[in-house]
Amino acid sequence: MIRRRIKKVAVLGSGVMGSRIACHFANIGVDVLLLDIVPRELLPAEEAKGLTLESKAVRNRMVNRSLETAVSSNPSPVFSKQAIKRIATGNFDDDMAAIASADWVIEVVVERLDIKKQIFDRVEQYRKPGTLITSNTSGIPIHLMAEGRSDDFRAHFCGTHFFNPPRYLRLLEIIPTAETKPEVVQFLMHYGDKFLGKTTVLCKDTPAFIGNRVGVYSMLALTHLVERLGLTVEEVDKFTGPAMGHPKSATFRTADVVGLDTLVNVANGLAENAKDDEASGVFQLPTYLRQMVEKKWLGEKNGQGFYKKIKDNKGNSEILALDLKTLEYHQQGKVKFATLEATKPVDDIRKRMKVYEQGTDKAGAFFRAMHYPLFEYVSRRVPEITDEFFRIDDAMRAGFGWELGPFEVWDALGVKETLEKIKVEEKRIPGQSGEVAAWVQEMLEGGYDSFYKVDAGIRHYYDIPSKSYKPVPGTEGFIILDNIRAQQTVWKNGGVTITDLGDGILNAEFHTKMNTIGGDVIQGLHKAIDLAEKDFRGLVIGNDGANFSAGANIGMIFMMAVEQDYDELNTAVKTFQDTSMRLRYSAIPVVAAPFALALGGGCEFSMHADFVQLHAETYMGLVEFGVGVIPGGGGSKEFALRASDEFKEGQIEQNVLRDRFLTIGQAKVSTSAAEAFELGYLQAGKYAISMNRSRLLADAKAKAVELAEAGYTQPVPRKDIKVLGKQGLGIVYAGANSMRAGNYISEHDQKISEKLGWVLCGGDLSAPTEVSEQYLLDLEREAFLSLCGERKTLERIQHMLTKGKPLRN
Repeated sequence: MIRRRIKKVAVLGSGVMGSRIACHFANIGVDVLLLDIVPRELLPAEEAKGLTLESKAVRNRMVNRSLETAVSSNPSPVFSKQAIKRIATGNFDDDMAAIASADWVIEVVVERLDIKKQIFDRVEQYRKPGTLITSNTSGIPIHLMAEGRSDDFRAHFCGTHFFNPPRYLRLLEIIPTAETKPEVVQFLMHYGDKFLGKTTVLCKDTPAFIGNRVGVYSMLALTHLVERLGLTVEEVDKFTGPAMGHPKSATFRTADVVGLDTLVNVANGLAENAKDDEASGVFQLPTYLRQMVEKKWLGEKNGQGFYKKIKDNKGNSEILALDLKTLEYHQQGKVKFATLEATKPVDDIRKRMKVYEQGTDKAGAFFRAMHYPLFEYVSRRVPEITDEFFRIDDAMRAGFGWELGPFEVWDALGVKETLEKIKVEEKRIPGQSGEVAAWVQEMLEGGYDSFYKVDAGIRHYYDIPSKSYKPVPGTEGFIILDNIRAQQTVWKNGGVTITDLGDGILNAEFHTKMNTIGGDVIQGLHKAIDLAEKDFRGLVIGNDGANFSAGANIGMIFMMAVEQDYDELNTAVKTFQDTSMRLRYSAIPVVAAPFALALGGGCEFSMHADFVQLHAETYMGLVEFGVGVIPGGGGSKEFALRASDEFKEGQIEQNVLRDRFLTIGQAKVSTSAAEAFELGYLQAGKYAISMNRSRLLADAKAKAVELAEAGYTQPVPRKDIKVLGKQGLGIVYAGANSMRAGNYISEHDQKISEKLGWVLCGGDLSAPTEVSEQYLLDLEREAFLSLCGERKTLERIQHMLTKGKPLRN
């Protein structure tokens, strides 16, 4: 592979996708030039300022407004506001020559071939030879855009289809032409994976590529199925949500968020360009969907679609659902079926699919009517849209948020066992025969009974040309616990599994609900350290679940507090603290690998690890204020310690303490790994960010090996922590009293704030003093226990347990 460094990217087009693609490159430290068209008319406000069409502010108005809109959107396209400084803006008329300094030019203008070709004419004038040039089109054939271009342009040109929003959706489709250099494709596949954090999927230049071809087929097939099975909007979204391993937004809610016009545009494109597709009839819109588009009921962008948000008589928000027969909105009905209830206790998604398929009610019938035609459909897309079926699964997981791709679901149900069911399914999509592609039957006849298998910890797929299993390419650098757990588990209990990752490194994996921390997890972590100190050389704390950890098991705390069993509660809190301290002061390096939610105790454990290797999308925070307590697992102590380390001569130390206090007092949760550092949860030199979630455990293991080989030595507990005593307490108490007087916080909030201040300041010491970690831990535990004795704290904990959200009382 030719070595390339991407230092600067030019993004041509600043619309919804262009501005957000620019933001994501800035997120990873790349300089970005974002360009768009020059306005043709002045706005009244510009005229009032005396500006002209030649003024720079006017000429860059389009691009600057688009970028501002993107950055102010929620969720944010940037990891940190600092990323925006890497984006320079300009316009096609004045600044196109600047693309000569770019290493990669990405075209993201309107979906019209003639306009794209005009842009490429200008790119040819200024682009330096060898520069990558790609298009983010979602529908226009890539080879048509390459027509008429120079040899060097065509050799370095292909499609790079990001899914919206680019920061959050992991799918990046790479679509080369016959003239794209193989090393360019290889580079983009690798760069997208490692640096952009994407699941890169190699696609053929076919209509809608892979993700939208299968994803839109699946969604539109459901819109037709609704009529045949007599389903409601609420039923479909209940059936196709988390129970099926799909996102909470399911089907119709997703359509509202994306916009029905977007869905219809892709469907129309497929109806026009995929006429040879045996199921092309599915791309013809059902009557109710056509009527919705005619009425401009396009979803969230204009206030109504399959759902409509209104205010009731009391001013409360209410979300109504659409009756697809009458096109009138009504209150949402409850959806309850025995099959759905049967799936709830089944955590293993593959086993849950089998339970779902065997349902005898409407939910089970729907599952079968959805999946059997889907299996036929995807089997027939090979080799049309891809030569390797696993790329379809990759695209559906990364682009549509499915836990399992269609071939993985098929494996879970049994490939052979399902074939006859596919043939006799009555609710078949028009045009489909019930006969899967011939290669599936050939696979089974050859003695291969599944699409995938795991061998020696490596996932393999059935390779059609060679009629044998081959390792899934691109996954060599991944550690997938599901693939190694059976062979490499060294110890486990009800909450933790300890696995040998090789090279002398253990992994401690939580598997409680939401990976909350209770007695089993505490026991498991101590056992992991015992084992690592005796026979290994490092420990990683990580898992492959949906979240790293949602914090301590507050149900357990609630029960002990309600029963006023304070001795037991004191022991539990001290054990939690001791565990955090053992992570810090063990004889082997401990690397935490957080991702997604890392709250409360999950955050505290990470703060006490020797190193934190975290995913870019990590939402880390000490949120204990929300349940009426302060961080009690070492988090409050740790913030006092870190504030002490930040005190500098001539600095107002109370200001440093105030920032730490507010982070906990306002229960701030980072919106990214970068922001976790800005909030003080991470320390410079003691963390690194993995862009690709799939690489996180491997990166964490590599860091543990590095620390061990560097001659890791056991650190010594700190006894030199400077606390401010009464000097700091005065600021804390005055601030809390002022906030209470202004009704910004409740009386109980004030009490919690004062307890936190007491710990951070080291109590009411008469002068700034150096104290030990254990001194602060004792204060922290005392404050935590006293708050657990407060009625309003118990009300908050109970509200969180029953309602799932904080109570302000």
